[in-house]
Amino acid sequence: LQLVESGGGLVQPGGSLRLSCAASGFTLDYYGIGWFRQAPGKEREGVSCIGRGGGSTNYVDSVKGRFTILTDNAENTVYLQMNSLKPEDTAVYFCAAAEMFNACRRTPLADEYSDWGQGTQVTVSS
Repeated sequence: LQLVESGGGLVQPGGSLRLSCAASGFTLDYYGIGWFRQAPGKEREGVSCIGRGGGSTNYVDSVKGRFTILTDNAENTVYLQMNSLKPEDTAVYFCAAAEMFNACRRTPLADEYSDWGQGTQVTVSS
């Protein structure tokens, strides 16, 4: 299994970014995908997830209404559309895959995700 994130960068507060998580070696029909982030000096935080085949979705409260997770099955890619970005969204963002069928029953827990990408930096600053 391989996951490759892209789309990070520097953006001003209020701006938008779309992160991509390209999956290879497996199909998203059988794995859920979670997005996590880790800011300097802080623990890794589950941000959002989408269930197998683009089923259920979940978001941490701090991003609800601003972030949207979606799947492109043809591209075997999961996106995280991030709008109205705030400085506190600054972090390295990781995507990860979970074979567990109900991994997205709640905001993602890192222990339930077995395969991880390398991360992409998101910096929100004026």
